[in-house]
Amino acid sequence: MTGERAQVRHRAAVERLRSSYAAIPPGSPVRLAKRTTNLFRPRAAMGGPGLDVSGLDGVLAIDPVTRTAEVQGMCTYEDLVAATLPHGLIPHVVPQLRTITLGGAVSGLGIESTSFRNGLPHESVLEMDVFTGAGVVVTTRPGEDLFDAFANSYGSLGYATRLKIRLEQVPAHVGLRHVRFDDAGILAKTMAEITETGSHDGQRVDALDGVSFAPGEHYLTLARWLGDGELAESGQLTPSDYTGQEVFYRSVQQRGSAGQGSDLLTMHDYLWRWDTDWFWCSAAFGAQHPVARRFWPRRWRRSDVYQRLLGLDHRLQIADRLDRRAGRPLRERVVQDIEVPLERLEEFLAWFDAEVGMRPVWLCPLRAQRDWPTYPLAPGETYVNVGFWGTVHVGPDAPQGPVNRAVEAKVHELGGHKSLYSEAYYDRETFDRLYAGEHLAAVKQTYDPDDRLTNLYDKAVRHR
Repeated sequence: MTGERAQVRHRAAVERLRSSYAAIPPGSPVRLAKRTTNLFRPRAAMGGPGLDVSGLDGVLAIDPVTRTAEVQGMCTYEDLVAATLPHGLIPHVVPQLRTITLGGAVSGLGIESTSFRNGLPHESVLEMDVFTGAGVVVTTRPGEDLFDAFANSYGSLGYATRLKIRLEQVPAHVGLRHVRFDDAGILAKTMAEITETGSHDGQRVDALDGVSFAPGEHYLTLARWLGDGELAESGQLTPSDYTGQEVFYRSVQQRGSAGQGSDLLTMHDYLWRWDTDWFWCSAAFGAQHPVARRFWPRRWRRSDVYQRLLGLDHRLQIADRLDRRAGRPLRERVVQDIEVPLERLEEFLAWFDAEVGMRPVWLCPLRAQRDWPTYPLAPGETYVNVGFWGTVHVGPDAPQGPVNRAVEAKVHELGGHKSLYSEAYYDRETFDRLYAGEHLAAVKQTYDPDDRLTNLYDKAVRHR
């Protein structure tokens, strides 16, 4: 619902948020009362009611002329895309998972295959309203202290209630080319050429990501937005469907191993190509087995369903019990997204193979468009997000996170950074140095003078 009626409902929702905040006793933890999460780190129990964010999950307005949208902070990208695509528009960056919210992608970090040219989700925000620790709503814009510190703050400065973002014009279809590389150095060189020129072998590249299946088996997926004329020239008129029996990441390997394998998707299905099977993680629940898949309802082939199943496994310790029964060493969960400079990618992958050995891993290049103090990536420099999500058998030391600690050390040795949605093990001094702790504390003092919101270090490392 958009228009004046939506604005009235928005104001009422903000008042409910304000009232719920006032009802939380000073000294009690402040948490969002929301049904879904894309965090992979433990959180302390709320111990009471959370912030009422009901009614803050919609699209307020879309302007096809200016290519902008006003969106509430708890609106998921799934709902936003459903509202923008009928206008032939999408956000500049659409994170991979349907239930990621706009506010979550901005106060955390989001990334996707358009990030090599559009940066990160917060870089397309024109202004936003933030409900701060002082219990007031502050409208802030690029260049202001609250706005610039908000990225990677994870609720330590407040919560976005409204965001105005830029949109991009897109056609209805996307053509894909899966290109195989046996050498990680050549893969990195090709990635560099594409990020510089926006093309490969004479064809425009609108979106770029990749998968590394093994030390000598890497693929880049080159996506091109196809207008009607380009669609007719592509030679494939029937889009593939990876919400059925076929699995997208397997198609990358199967088509790419035969050369520069081509494919066609609708724009909608391209945006959610990774969500259906949670990249490749749905295999852990049997959802990729051909027989089980036939009986697994399509509406349940999505990341939030797998997330709930994973939560059930953690609560009941099913995997740990099976490992103990089989005599296998205790598992350490290694669920991380890191960024390393493109020229260090080959070095990181070689280290990762030797020390961790997890495959597949996701590769996604990105370029920050300006400096952001709390997640300092050099503007204009190409980094590669390496995503790896699984478990490693390490034995009794698993609770101390030895593999995760080693990943942290290696990433920062290579001049990279690590996202904070999952476990982190930094000491306070290192954390503050890497994530502008002193600057963040100063901004927090301005907008949360009574220190009611949990600071970033306590959230990310101490799980408070």
